[in-house]
Amino acid sequence: MEINDLARTHHAPATPAAPAAPATAVTPAALAELVRQARGPVLVPGDDGYDTERSGFQRAYRHRPDVIVGAECAGDVVAAVGFARAQGLPVAVQATGHGLSAATDGGLLISTRRMAGVRVDAAARTARVEAGVVWGQVVEAAAPYGLAPLNGSSPGVGVISYTLGGGVGVLARTYGFAADRVRSVDLVTADARQLHVTADSDPELFRALLGGGHGLGVVTAMEFGLVPVARLYGGQLVFGGERIDAALAAYPDWTATVPDELTSSLALIAYPDLPHLPEPLRGRYLAQIRIAYTGSAEEGERLVAPLRAVGPRVSDELREMPYADSHTIHRDPSDPHAYDGDNALLSGLDAAALHRVAALTGPDAPVMCVVQLNHLGGAMAKRGGPGEVAGSVGHRDARFALRLLSPLPGAEAGDDLGARMGDGLGADAPDADGPGSGGASSEGPGAALATVRALHADALAAVAPWRIGRSVNFLFGSHGERPDAAGVARSVHDADEHRRLAGLKAQHDPDNVFRFHPSGAAAADRTPVVGTTVHG
Repeated sequence: MEINDLARTHHAPATPAAPAAPATAVTPAALAELVRQARGPVLVPGDDGYDTERSGFQRAYRHRPDVIVGAECAGDVVAAVGFARAQGLPVAVQATGHGLSAATDGGLLISTRRMAGVRVDAAARTARVEAGVVWGQVVEAAAPYGLAPLNGSSPGVGVISYTLGGGVGVLARTYGFAADRVRSVDLVTADARQLHVTADSDPELFRALLGGGHGLGVVTAMEFGLVPVARLYGGQLVFGGERIDAALAAYPDWTATVPDELTSSLALIAYPDLPHLPEPLRGRYLAQIRIAYTGSAEEGERLVAPLRAVGPRVSDELREMPYADSHTIHRDPSDPHAYDGDNALLSGLDAAALHRVAALTGPDAPVMCVVQLNHLGGAMAKRGGPGEVAGSVGHRDARFALRLLSPLPGAEAGDDLGARMGDGLGADAPDADGPGSGGASSEGPGAALATVRALHADALAAVAPWRIGRSVNFLFGSHGERPDAAGVARSVHDADEHRRLAGLKAQHDPDNVFRFHPSGAAAADRTPVVGTTVHG
């Protein structure tokens, strides 16, 4: 449903953010030994299953490693990292690929999706998950005990990478970041050692992993606390037409009146006129206010009354629901697609600025842009409460997160958007006006990316007076080629925190083996090399 309508370019064509792997031949003897050591499959280009294994949810980029290890256990990860070190190969890790940025070109990819174990301890209110687990599995496993994790809005997103970036979820204002509830992390280091990291065993590394943990190693398992939530009052209020302006005017002020038990967001979506979309959405520009309230339905009705007073709704789906149905509040897309996204953490926001963002990104925009404004604060602004740890999540004092995401039609046709852009944007890419494009321009995926980045920059400029940083969880795509790449990297944490994380990166991965990570991850003594996100 996310279709580009690109018409112009802004930035010059980008080059791949991640450097190619060293020109080191993988020796047959070493590869045979890796096959012997690993329980999971070991794949090289041309093998059956290689293309499927290297692909993830983000379709604008796809890994092209020299070797893939489909890890089934922590021992496989140890073997893979040891092999990569011996062969001089950099290492990338992928579970689902939602957060994938630039694809690896060579090197070794550890695919963790087979590591799917979940264990819930109802008495201790904890869950232990392996590296490939997605949030839907944890929600399902915890529900019979009246417990819930601090999961995100999409059940298909991987637990590990989400949590390493902080994790802003359905219950965020009530219970804080997902990273705040972590009890322990099992980590394979750059020298292929296994560590069980806790607040007692290594306080500095533990703190760094929780909000700044990408690029410090491969997390093979994690234990975190669950919360006593079995049901919610929640859903969507959807406004269209002339009521959108009124909703935009009401929402920022309304958020100042609600308790910490209510987490909400506002989304603006200009749906394309495509036959596969439901009739109420097709070709319409809509404002969706998403609600998750842990209090009673009766009190929830009272709290949302000012929003209903905006006027008639296209739909009103607020209701009592089991927590297992919490994914229906946002209804995130489940089909893999190509996209790019940026965000801003804000100290505040007024209605005029929000209207300016809507005017730039609405139906008249040159590309489709999904806008989401998350109300933050509450428990997220607090550090180290009961059952929590003080991790390294940046900018906890932010009141809102403004998130922008746009599709990149045509980018799914080839192996890697970054590589095709470097090769002249890929002359053999199919016409972007093909099936499902929604009338997008045929200028190619490189032009689509340039147009998207220009629009996002304009929209974020509208909120510049309140901007204090970025969330690494909502940085999508390869941002390492941007002229302001260093600033993007440093925007995720304040200066002191960024320096501290860079020092830990130098200590734990001095050779930058794990060089493929999100834009906000710290690299030793230099701007981070932006590539695939650890644990995608």
